[in-house]
Amino acid sequence: MVSHASIESRIRAVREVMAQEKVDALAVLTADPHMSEYLPSHWQARAWLSGFAGSAGTLVLTSDFAGLWTDSRYWEQAENDLRGSGIVTMRAGSTDVPGVSEWLADNLREGATIAVDGLTLNVQTRRQWEKALQPRRMRLRTELDLVGRVWTDRPPLPRAPIYQHLPPFACRSRVENIGAVRQAMAKRGADWHWMSSLDDIAWTLNLRGSDVSYNPVFLAHALLSMDAVQLFVAADQVDEQLVQELAADGITIRDYADAHSALSELADGEVLLIDPARTTVNILQSTQARIIEDINPAQLLKSRKTEAELEQVRATMEQDGAALCEFFAWLEGALGKERISELTIDEKITAARATRPHFVSPSFSTIAAFNANAAMPHYHATPESHALIEGDGLLLIDSGGQYLGGTTDITRMVAIGQPSEEQKRDVTAVLQGMIALSRAVFPRGMPAPMLDPLARAPLWRRCVDFGHGTGHGVGYFMNVHEGPQSISYRTPISPNAAMEPGMITSNEPGLYRPGKWGIRIENLVANTVAGRSEFGEFLRFETLTLCPIDVRCIDVQSLQDDERQWLNDYHAEVRQRLSPHVQGAAREWLLRHTEPL
Repeated sequence: MVSHASIESRIRAVREVMAQEKVDALAVLTADPHMSEYLPSHWQARAWLSGFAGSAGTLVLTSDFAGLWTDSRYWEQAENDLRGSGIVTMRAGSTDVPGVSEWLADNLREGATIAVDGLTLNVQTRRQWEKALQPRRMRLRTELDLVGRVWTDRPPLPRAPIYQHLPPFACRSRVENIGAVRQAMAKRGADWHWMSSLDDIAWTLNLRGSDVSYNPVFLAHALLSMDAVQLFVAADQVDEQLVQELAADGITIRDYADAHSALSELADGEVLLIDPARTTVNILQSTQARIIEDINPAQLLKSRKTEAELEQVRATMEQDGAALCEFFAWLEGALGKERISELTIDEKITAARATRPHFVSPSFSTIAAFNANAAMPHYHATPESHALIEGDGLLLIDSGGQYLGGTTDITRMVAIGQPSEEQKRDVTAVLQGMIALSRAVFPRGMPAPMLDPLARAPLWRRCVDFGHGTGHGVGYFMNVHEGPQSISYRTPISPNAAMEPGMITSNEPGLYRPGKWGIRIENLVANTVAGRSEFGEFLRFETLTLCPIDVRCIDVQSLQDDERQWLNDYHAEVRQRLSPHVQGAAREWLLRHTEPL
């Protein structure tokens, strides 16, 4: 952990550079030129400057103020990380906390200059900021990287090897994917399409890498026309055989640094399709092309998994579930006999997955949080700060794996000793919300945010809620968080958020009581056809995740008959599908924890 003295020294150095450039405020985003969720260390400027380790947030510096905006997942963590640093935690999303651009407009002098690195600011956000700042005649400078001037030991960009995602796990060919993107380009009247988002590029070209932690992607930009593809990567990331195979499919390798100049080569009047939420402002400075804006076609195409892909995911879920049985059997047998900490959980669960066929890596950093630590939704144990698993209470474990045949993400609650009756009531309400959403049947094309109240209703009846979304899209051996669907009533409804067959989404309601405990139960679900009638086509959720739910954490008597039946049916399927993959203690654990209520 970085000392507060170091943070103060870094901020002081940045303020000196701000004064030299006559900049009144600096906004440091949690972003890179690809709008990645998990950032290579080279682009972790906000974390380096603030000491806050969360994966989301914006740091604002003026000559006499330092504030970090972050959402409810990180409020408690930010308070802990920033305490004593002089940086104020700004609880983004609270009714009394303005957004970053609104705060700047309200607190700076008229005509002030605000700097933000244009390699980390997307077109859509810049437009929103300029709308807020324009009435005060404030200037937004995007050509400056002020943090980079003082970050003398900044890590280099990663350059891990790029490899192909091959059959049988790659169920759509590279040519098919490129062709589908080109069809979407033609519908929009585009001659060219620019992609900077790494998951879109990796999916379109059936390539994978490891430049970004937990996501099997590589640093790249891509420029597509109707007859060619230019892929901008570090040359030493692609071996000669792969270069030749890509060339056979019309893909040319160019250096990563050439991406900006490639756009300047487009002729005046040619039409360039960009996604304003996934393209940074500095990328577009050199082009003369006529720009049209829409969501990247790959975002929509890859969200709708084919039946062949879903079959691979089902097989992957059996392997992942078997690994979890091995882990939970060890945990149950070791409690009270071995020294177990939150750090131990991470080590053991990753080791269990690593024994399974086609496992590649975790899909995110494991969250193992006991009692009060779980009240921070994205808590991460560190060697300096972690809890031992002992006494009574609730252990929250949120983990996942990247496999060649799919991406997993699961959260389970574990009873440690004897949970309290109040804890059981909270877990039961969360479980009831998860069950309600699992059983939903809804019209095809329904906006995903509209499903959110189904999961929250059991909590709302108790006048409690949770700050994060109920569900995010999940990739296919790809990013564990992907769009376009999001089950959250706070997400604006758009046509791109329509629920379509094949989409995989998390189902993870929660409840967090600061200083006490936190609860989340999560399965992944897939949109499948429920039926058709004169009223149209209807979808339902197929539960993909296979792992018992610890009934010792719940108040069984509070479950309705249909909820009890859902849980028994789920456990029967878990037992039937996982039994062939486990033996010994893991099998015994599985059988014990799938007994019907």
